[in-house]
Amino acid sequence: MSVKIPFSLTEIRRQLHQIPEPGFEEFKTQKFLLEHIQALPQERMDVRTWRTGILVKVKGTNPRQTLAYRTDIDGLPIEEQTTYDFKSTHPGYMHACGHDMHMAIALGVLEHFVQHPIPDDLVVIFQPAEEGPGGALPMLQSEVFQAWRPDHILALHIAPEYPVGTIATRPGILFANTSELFIDLEGTGGHAAFPHTANDMVVAAAHLVTQLQSIVARNVNPLDSAVVTVGKITGGTKQNIIAGHARLEGTIRTLSTEAMTQVKSRIEALVKGIETGFACRAEIDYGSNYRQVYNDEHLTAEFMSWVRRDGAAHLVECREAMTGEDFGYFLDAIPGFMFWLGVETPYGLHHAKIEPDERAIEVAVRVVTRYIEWKSNQ
Repeated sequence: MSVKIPFSLTEIRRQLHQIPEPGFEEFKTQKFLLEHIQALPQERMDVRTWRTGILVKVKGTNPRQTLAYRTDIDGLPIEEQTTYDFKSTHPGYMHACGHDMHMAIALGVLEHFVQHPIPDDLVVIFQPAEEGPGGALPMLQSEVFQAWRPDHILALHIAPEYPVGTIATRPGILFANTSELFIDLEGTGGHAAFPHTANDMVVAAAHLVTQLQSIVARNVNPLDSAVVTVGKITGGTKQNIIAGHARLEGTIRTLSTEAMTQVKSRIEALVKGIETGFACRAEIDYGSNYRQVYNDEHLTAEFMSWVRRDGAAHLVECREAMTGEDFGYFLDAIPGFMFWLGVETPYGLHHAKIEPDERAIEVAVRVVTRYIEWKSNQ
């Protein structure tokens, strides 16, 4: 008799949705996942933890190689505005990037292969801190991961713009190189009635934001692609006090490492100009940097051909996107690929109202399990 996880995957997703946590603080999430993993037959499984992440090895019947499937597990600092009756119970945090869906799918994949082992070994990876500060690279470098280092790896990401039943990918670059951007400006505060005795950092920040928008338009090759976005500005404490400090927070996205170097060099030159022009001090922090998600050309083409033959989903060959994903570090070290999973919803990733279509969970489990079975039997 087969042993089932004691909840449906939809119910698992909904329970995970209620406990989003920051990167490397996914304590409730890890506990929840471990409880469900431990409810499965243990004979073929070896379970290990790494910080707040989990790695599960399912032993093959006649292993020649090790395959891996990776999911991410952290949430985002967003106040939820969905219509759900299972909203986040953690104020100020939400699973707004689909990691709750991703985890439910991974549990479904794990459950399938525990009950239906394949010839090869399979490692299911529950990776923390994808949204920041970045869990993929330190997990990749960890002893536990290296002990089970796979020969091939794959992952998926939900896509609001595609209908349920559709997946999308492409050989080569899928997601961009990304870097966080934090700029602090230090001047001299003072009374609003005496601006000549102060050094206003709100004005300096306003000039800098405008100048930053010239980088892509006038410094990056039009045949290349880059984005510089300032998403947050803070400065000052009251309307009649001149701000002595201002902070800009943003992101950089490029489709080539050369463009990333060029953009950062130009940012540094503009900031030096602000220091001179406004007689202030400035500091730049690039925060977390993620490598591009570059799909192995051969494996991705093979996967796409398989999907078309198998009919497990409708396949679209998509364009590259400026999305960032630290799965790129895994792909830099291990051949593999990522694909988009259609979850059709009018709200985009990282939106407070995003409500992915849960029917996509079944589609994803079907695609991933069938493909891994096929790959293992080649």
